[in-house]
Amino acid sequence: MAEPARGRPKATPETQHFWDGARAGELRLQRCDACAQAYFPPRPFCPACGSRKVSTFKASGKATLYSYVIHHRPVPGFTPPYAIAVVALEEGPRMMTNIVDCPQTPDALELDMRLEVTFEKLDEAITLPLFRPAKD
Repeated sequence: MAEPARGRPKATPETQHFWDGARAGELRLQRCDACAQAYFPPRPFCPACGSRKVSTFKASGKATLYSYVIHHRPVPGFTPPYAIAVVALEEGPRMMTNIVDCPQTPDALELDMRLEVTFEKLDEAITLPLFRPAKD
């Protein structure tokens, strides 16, 4: 019997630009044209001022580790242990993700450590933005 696959997000009209960007190797965020607030997750209005005048931009892909937990139980599509993290993007918003390319231990995962985005293609429609320790 095949092991169950990892759950896959589904793009919506409001999030399609984000998934298109990830597939192209870009982390895309939105910024309010009225108050200049950058935000995540994608939505058709600014969470700070409510304006519907928003634009999409390519983010730097740089972040710092804000918080995490190391999950040790098996979940379809994941090999434990793995880090479930919240990262603070250089542009201001925070996003939930996984940390990859480093040991999944408290010694290796230090709060405020510098991270960079990397991408994992799940299928033709969905590529996930993940984060790894910054190389520079």
